[in-house]
Amino acid sequence: MKDRILLRSLCDDDISEYADMLYKSFNKWYWKHGWSKDYFGCRTQETSIFYDIYNDLTPGKSVAAFDKNTGKMMGACFYHPREYHVSLGIMSVHPDYFGIGVGRRLVDHIINYVKTNGYKSCRLVSSAMNIDSFSLYNRAGFIPRMTYQDVVINVPVTGIVGGNIPGDDRVREARHDDVQKMAELEMEISKIKREMDYRYSIDNPRGVLHATVYENNQQTIDGFMISVKHPALNMLGPCVARDEEITIALIKRELERFKGTWVLLVVPIQKRKIIEQLYAWKAVNVEIHLKEVWGEFEGFNGIAMPSFLPETG
Repeated sequence: MKDRILLRSLCDDDISEYADMLYKSFNKWYWKHGWSKDYFGCRTQETSIFYDIYNDLTPGKSVAAFDKNTGKMMGACFYHPREYHVSLGIMSVHPDYFGIGVGRRLVDHIINYVKTNGYKSCRLVSSAMNIDSFSLYNRAGFIPRMTYQDVVINVPVTGIVGGNIPGDDRVREARHDDVQKMAELEMEISKIKREMDYRYSIDNPRGVLHATVYENNQQTIDGFMISVKHPALNMLGPCVARDEEITIALIKRELERFKGTWVLLVVPIQKRKIIEQLYAWKAVNVEIHLKEVWGEFEGFNGIAMPSFLPETG
């Protein structure tokens, strides 16, 4: 099988086939494993937003497997070099090629990039439901470091109700002059930073992202939240904050974007204040995800909520 696989970066000519492969890959897997509905409820080609944003952030940093015999795309993955780590983006394999080692070839390619370029770690967030995915990453040397509770909230058209949230008046729109402070905060809490992600979210060239910050009395940043609103994915995160109360204030403000629709949040499972507040807002559990790390890792000194778009790492 190895001789049958051609690896190369994705290009704009591949967008349609990539979107089709991503759509079929996720929908078939989740149907097969009991969701009884599509993972992507959008039109097939709307999943191209993943290519658009990933490629905007780190152009050319993707690897796709093609069948040398047919030219068909077998699978693809993006990866994102950051200041101190590499983030492994959404991995997908076409259903026609499940179980034949395509994913391992893609992961090996990315780990080789990490090693060759002197990065000390590679990070990803993966489904704990998918034991094949877990085995793929675990065999490659990734270690689960954090467990997340995936919840969905259907936000009423009138918005979230439930009393005043302490610190809500501290949340405001993010600005370009916040970027360095956001980076310093994430470095303190998560030991990583990704200034290009913050700046891109504030610029919002695709019209789907939004960013807010929590500013304290000293005009420094104690938390930030980014969200994506698009037919392929409504999601809060990434979010970085010093404590649960700040996180809740950021969540409350960002939920206002999603009046009359649903939104996904991926929350550290041990953070009960956040979880209980989300339950009070009628959150429903849908899945469990894992933070997995290849290489060096230091524990979090605060709250870090991941996202899939832009990929958190």
